[in-house]
Amino acid sequence: MGIRSLAAELLPSALQGLGRIAHAPQPVTTAEASTFAALSDKLGYLSKADLRQVRDAYKFADEAHLGQYRASGEPYITHPIAVAGLVADWRLDVQAVMAALMHDAMEDCGITKPQLIERFGAPTADLVDGLTKLDKLQFSTREESQAESFRKMLLAMARDVRIILVKLADRLHNMRTMKAMPAGKRQRIARETLDIYAPIAHRLGLNQTYRELQELSFEHLYPWRHGALAKAVSRARGTRRDIVERVQRDVEKAFAAQKIKVQISGREKTIYSIYRKMREKHAGFAQVNDIFGFRIVVPTLPECYLALGVLHQLYKPVPGRFKDYIAIPKANGYQSLHTTLVSPLGTAVEFQLRTEAMHAVAEKGIAAHWLYKTGDKGKTGKGTDPQHLGAIWLQSLIDIQDETRDAAEFLEHVKIDLYPDAVYVFTPKSKILALPRGATPVDFAYAIHSDVGDHTVAAKVNGEPVALRTELRSGDVVEVITAPGARPNPAWLGMVRTGRARSKIRHYLKNMEQEESRAMGEKMLVQALRTEGLQAPAADPADAEAAALWQQLTRWSGNRHRGDLLIDIGLGRKVAIIVAKRLAQLMHERGARPDAVTLTLGRYAADDAAPAQGVVFVDGSEGASVQLAPCCRPIPGDAIVGYLGRGEGLLVHTAECHTGKRLYERDSERWMHVEWADELTRSFETGVMLLVSNGKGVLAQVASAIAAAEADIRHLDMGPETATETAELRLLLSVRDRVHLADVLRTLRRNPVVLRVWRIKP
Repeated sequence: MGIRSLAAELLPSALQGLGRIAHAPQPVTTAEASTFAALSDKLGYLSKADLRQVRDAYKFADEAHLGQYRASGEPYITHPIAVAGLVADWRLDVQAVMAALMHDAMEDCGITKPQLIERFGAPTADLVDGLTKLDKLQFSTREESQAESFRKMLLAMARDVRIILVKLADRLHNMRTMKAMPAGKRQRIARETLDIYAPIAHRLGLNQTYRELQELSFEHLYPWRHGALAKAVSRARGTRRDIVERVQRDVEKAFAAQKIKVQISGREKTIYSIYRKMREKHAGFAQVNDIFGFRIVVPTLPECYLALGVLHQLYKPVPGRFKDYIAIPKANGYQSLHTTLVSPLGTAVEFQLRTEAMHAVAEKGIAAHWLYKTGDKGKTGKGTDPQHLGAIWLQSLIDIQDETRDAAEFLEHVKIDLYPDAVYVFTPKSKILALPRGATPVDFAYAIHSDVGDHTVAAKVNGEPVALRTELRSGDVVEVITAPGARPNPAWLGMVRTGRARSKIRHYLKNMEQEESRAMGEKMLVQALRTEGLQAPAADPADAEAAALWQQLTRWSGNRHRGDLLIDIGLGRKVAIIVAKRLAQLMHERGARPDAVTLTLGRYAADDAAPAQGVVFVDGSEGASVQLAPCCRPIPGDAIVGYLGRGEGLLVHTAECHTGKRLYERDSERWMHVEWADELTRSFETGVMLLVSNGKGVLAQVASAIAAAEADIRHLDMGPETATETAELRLLLSVRDRVHLADVLRTLRRNPVVLRVWRIKP
């Protein structure tokens, strides 16, 4: 099954030998020749020269797969021919048809890419290569291999959408012919198809393929449920035949009276969609009343709305069940009018109205670019073209990849975007954006531009200020307010719904942490090197001697370049004094000598706790590289010390913190001397405990006293105790320093309801 099957694509270790049995070489049979004849009948849209290339590719694939058989016993070549036939149904170009015929040649037959380039050209070889799984690389876990293989396929697809079209055709044929496989493998492949490949087909507008993949996956995953529902639908089809025939006669008569040419066809929900609706609504089969419907195709766009008027005059519409996907297309380019009417017998019947071009897009999606190139003059323009919309999503894959090097994280982001149950919102300039259901103003901001998202501070919906976690609804007009100094908040990761927003936020936070850690590491290394009486060498790439020195140091430390080494020092993964001693040794070998003035600078303000690392000043602006320990919550005025945790940056404790003292006894060489800066940039949090008289309005009095002392309450905990005469309040207060805290405590003690108040210490 190779690339086509789940096991070969995403579970490589589980599918060795799956899908075919090797036998002695045998000649090409008449059945194989007739199968190719059936394929050639579908290729009438190609030129004679193209047909010769396809036949050449067939012969090449036939020779490569000679002697290979599928699990069903059929010659293996029947599978590539069937895939090529599905590709030909979409009228893809000759290169895509050739790639479909040879899509397993590299993976299963030892054919190399240079061989394909030499014989069929680079474009065809690139398509085949994009369809080949990563079976030559070694991964630590099966999950990593799955994610990496999937990432390769998606990125190849982003470069050339024909790759995913061939891949989906390949998967569809495998799902159709999977009964010969063991039950366990069938279930694994069906689950991956339902979770990944069917949503990809839907995302690209391939609705016919999407429905069939869902239906086949459901049949293999839950055969008993599928069988029971299939029987129920068959019975319902018989009992409701009279209703369907009567509705169709009425509709045909109404359109004939208005002299509107239409094509009317019956439509039946798939068994999987019925099953999903039953689960979502917790309803029985009898409660799902819109199993049958009608599709009406008209010549032009204005006639869609004329036909809608005819239907609404014929039967009464169900309120709230009309949707105009022509004016506002779905994210995958789908356009139709949907309306649900009440039939003469009281049953609900859904109608879909569209033009022929819209019908091509609805069934073939992005493949309609090749199938229906003439287009529809009534369409709303390039913005709704399936090729254009598909390209937007595929480009977003590359954007996410640029910011997400971890394969599992990339797969997580992509899965988020594969279920586009969309809401449609407007910018203040009336531009429409499609976002997934549950999206927030932050998703909206990143959908506009990453710079807008990064600097978002507030949002308005329909002119009213709203919280950034507010869920958007279709029709909302969203306005984002930005500020130059704003930056993403880590809490946003818990509220966004789009993979693009999530990857942009993570990328920004990672970069911010690295920049802060790098600056911190550079500062620490400079201070440590001063204790050796030396100045750090320049970071100028033009200085060949300094560049060679840094290269020698990074080779010793195991880092790729200077920046990585400084980040490791800033995060505490490497101790600055040890790196400084090695750097000093390298500089001594090159003739550098200690300088008395530099030596004095290095030892100035040092104490016994950190005799060789100088002083780090804390002013509140350090971010991820310097953090205040949550155990003792130091505030300006406290005596403090710094612990250089491994991978955690510099953690600041109070000098009397018991947790800090235990760390010092265990790892004393990682302690640094830190002091508060003269000018502070923010307030600091500390814990306070109050014992109060329990009564009406006590909490309000306490809050009023704290506000009067110009402090803020960041968190309050009253504990689980039942009502008694007294109560304990645990507060997290934001104060400027110890003097300010003392003022707050004095103000609280003067309040008659406060019996006792003290600062919480570990």
